[in-house]
Amino acid sequence: MPLKPQDKQKVIAQFRLGKTDTGSVEVQTGLFTERIKRLTQHLKIHKQDHHSRRGLLRMVNQRRRMLHYLAQIDKSRYQALIKKLGLKK
Repeated sequence: MPLKPQDKQKVIAQFRLGKTDTGSVEVQTGLFTERIKRLTQHLKIHKQDHHSRRGLLRMVNQRRRMLHYLAQIDKSRYQALIKKLGLKK
């Protein structure tokens, strides 16, 4: 489930660190979280869609690896991002 360009811009604006930031860990993790939320809603309706479920698991693992990387680099940024995303860690 790709994000619409206007939704993507909202997420980027919410998580960016600088004026032209579109690729920081925070932005990428925010985009993954938004895609995960949408795909979770899709899978609640379409329970037999196993191909999308596999994509969801892949996205969750990729987000987990990014969060692990951020936790190793800067613990305070990691804590702030977890709180902003509303994830439990």
